[in-house]
Parts: sequence; C-alpha cells; structure tokens
Amino acid sequence: MELREYAHTDATGLKDLLDRREVTPGEVFDLARAAIEQVDPVLGAVVGEVFDEPLAYASSGPFGGVPFAVKDLLCTAAGVRNENGSALMAGHVSPRDSHLMARWRTGGLAVLCRTSTPEFGFSATTEPATHAPTRNPWNPDRVAGGSSGGSAALVAAGALPWAHANDAGGSIRTPAALCGVVGLKPSRGLVPPGPDADEPLFGLTAEFAVTRSVRDAAALLDLVHGSAPGDRYHLRRRAPGEFVAALGHRPRGLRVAVSTGSPDARADAAVAAEVARVAGLLEEFGGRVEWAEPVVDDERLRDLHLTFWSASIADTLRALTGGQDVEDALALVETATAAMVRHGLSLRWQDVSRARAYQNELTRSTADFLDGFDLVLSPVTRSTAWPIGELDSNRPGIDARGWVDTLSRYSPFTAVHNVTGRPAISVPTGMSAGLPVGVQLAAAPGREDLLLAVAAQLEEAAPWHARVPPVHAGGSRAVPRPGRPAAENRAENREGEGR
Repeated sequence: MELREYAHTDATGLKDLLDRREVTPGEVFDLARAAIEQVDPVLGAVVGEVFDEPLAYASSGPFGGVPFAVKDLLCTAAGVRNENGSALMAGHVSPRDSHLMARWRTGGLAVLCRTSTPEFGFSATTEPATHAPTRNPWNPDRVAGGSSGGSAALVAAGALPWAHANDAGGSIRTPAALCGVVGLKPSRGLVPPGPDADEPLFGLTAEFAVTRSVRDAAALLDLVHGSAPGDRYHLRRRAPGEFVAALGHRPRGLRVAVSTGSPDARADAAVAAEVARVAGLLEEFGGRVEWAEPVVDDERLRDLHLTFWSASIADTLRALTGGQDVEDALALVETATAAMVRHGLSLRWQDVSRARAYQNELTRSTADFLDGFDLVLSPVTRSTAWPIGELDSNRPGIDARGWVDTLSRYSPFTAVHNVTGRPAISVPTGMSAGLPVGVQLAAAPGREDLLLAVAAQLEEAAPWHARVPPVHAGGSRAVPRPGRPAAENRAENREGEGR
C-alpha cells in the first residue's frame, strides 16, 4: 500500500483491506506515522510525540488495527498524558481509561497520538499558549477551528481516517465545517462520559469523533454508543450495525426547517448560499422545506453559557489546586481562562439555578418546535475559516462576559443543540474561495439514524471525497508555508501538479 492510497482511504476501507490481508496492521501504522510526520510540521495538530507503538487495542475488534488519535481533553487513557491544552496541567498523566477510551480499545482502534485543543476546550480556534496554533490544511494562514481542531486538521489532511473529538458548544462541528470533514455530535447521554463525570458541563458536552466519511461516522457510533454502568442517562444499545444500516434508507416527505440566522448572528453570503443550495437538494430528495427557526433568547443563552462554563472551569481549577488559594494557579493559565475562573468563583447557587431554568425552558420549547419538523438545517459557522491570531484567548484585558459574547459571534448556530441535548451533524457540502463550507443538520434526541441517512444522501449528491487540500499526505501538490502569500502557494501548487 502506498502513502497516497492510505491517505485517500477511509476507516471502513482500511479495515476491508486489513480483513483481506492486502495490508498488515504494521504497514498501516507505518503509513499513518509517515502521513502525520509529513503534514504536522505545517499543521501543528499533534501534542507531544507520535507514540512508538499504538496504545493497546483488541486486534479482534471490528476495526482492529485502524489508526486513531485521542484529543488531549476529557477522554483519558491510562498512563497517557492528558494536559487539556494548559500549562497548569503540564505533565498530568491519567490514572485510568475513561469508559469511551475502553470502547475505543475494545473496538480495535489503534491510538497513535494526542491531538491539540485550546485551553480546557474553551475557544472556537485551537491556538493554546502551550502549543503552536493548529492550522487549516486548506490554507495554513487560517484556523482549523476549535476545540477539536487538531483532530479535524489531521483527518482533513489524510493523516488519519478519523479521530476523537468532543463538543460542548460546537467543538466537533465547527472544526469539521472549517476543515471539510464530517462531524457528528450525538444526543446527550448516547456516548458515555464517565467514570470521572456524569454530566460534563451541565450536560452540554458530548463525546464522539470527526471522520472522513458518513459511513465511518455510522460505524463508529455503532461501536461506542450506549450507556455505561452508573451513567446519569440510560440509553439502550441499538441492534448491531443499526446506524450503518440507516445509511441505506432514503427518507421522503421530511419536514425541514431552514435558517441562516437572526440579524444579530447572520451567516455571510457564501455560507448562506450553501445552506440554501442544500435546502434545494433536500427538496429534490422529497422533503418539504420551510424557512423557520425555534425562538431563542440570545441574551439568556449567552448568560447560560457564561454561568455553566465559568462554574465548570472554576471547579476544575479548584480540583487541580486542592482547594487552596488559586492565584498562583491563575498565573499559569490564559487570560480568558483566568477571567472565567474569577467569574465562576463569584457565582451563587441562584445563578446556576437560573441558567438551569433557561436550559429547561429552551429544551422544552425547541421540542415543541420539532414536533412540526423532522430536521433543522442551518450553517455551522458564520463564515469560512478566519485568519490565525484573530481570536486570541490570551489577549490582555479579556473579561469573562466579553469572551463568551465574542465566541457566540463566531459560532452562533451550534450551541443551542448542546443546551437541548439534540444530535447534530456537520457535513462539508460546499467550497468558497478555496475553503470548505459545512452545513448543519439537527434532529430530535435519539434520531442519529435520520441524520446519518440524510447526510449519506448529501454525500452522494454533493460528494467531497475528491477534494484534496494543499496540505495532504496523499496529494502531489506542494505544501504551503504558513504566512506565505496565497498566490505564491497556488503558483507552486500548479508547478507541482505539472511534474
């Protein structure tokens, strides 16, 4: 198997080759390492070193020997560093596997590295102070998104077929949209968060992955879904292969609500046009499209996020310092993190209760809205990938409320689905000025099967697999250099294509 073939093959395809013994696990690991080593000097997506050997995995698992990576946040592996993009946690080693990590191992996923995240995952871009910025393989002067930017960049660049990601406000879907890969955020509780947490970030956080194809997302969900003992939410295991089987369905007569945002949070022209184009495709599939959206009080939603995030980050810092004076610890974290901690320490129980009340109100009102629709179609982000350095979490003078307001402007379409616990998926249907455009589909809790079925239809109607970014392990084009004028990179790419 050549590197180019590896870089253009999804996880399902790699497993098929392994099962037919056309390639060995050792050969695949060598190719994955070579691919990472080729692209990561530009992307800055890997934290620490690529492992000498994959973490222990069950070779007999459904995806035995297929390469994978774990984001350096939340999903812990015994004996492996888990530093959360923060100097405060430098050198921290996890004492045990999370339930999800145990399922990755049982499924046969061969973890080769950790991927970069912003500090404690709280940004729409992956530019932590502890690590070089993670860059977009379509244009290294642009962001890969956050907080799962490292994972999305490696998958988009052909280094890995899939990688772990998590999402508390858009952190799977935002980098998926900006990098041109598939990003599914499952329903609350469908993928186990324990044993170290029962409802991370007041139920906002969902664990899963970014993938190159819809069929990989379905296969991975078949592998890891279902509650673990002790979970707050108990969701049944589906029949084996049920999510993959859903890809063969062609649902018709779907009622689709479409929106490109309110006047205060409207998508730009290119993103709005792609949403409208996909709405047209859904009509061609037999759907009934209506421009409508649930009522959301943007100010109360931002207050909810300020309360939930600041309380959670403050609690994390308390745990790390053993409850002692936190000022020394605050000197080790970024400006935005310190502001959030100070705000969190000032909260009263009534503040949390008020945020919980709006979470309940919004969840119920959007459930009523969804009674009239099967799907909600919207943008993922307001624009395509923006320049590196534009969203700076370490800028002096950041205050907590201002930082939350800033993040909501960059990605105003995703967080509502975290608050309400609904599943949502980003699919990379479009391109604009050389950068990917993703659109978001959301459905009622537990309807991942519907999302995957419709995403598979879009993958057929608007295929993205032939698109190859300039930074790609299997591409023949020259790798652009960060900071170099785009015109020079394009000229060199044309020369490379002629060789």
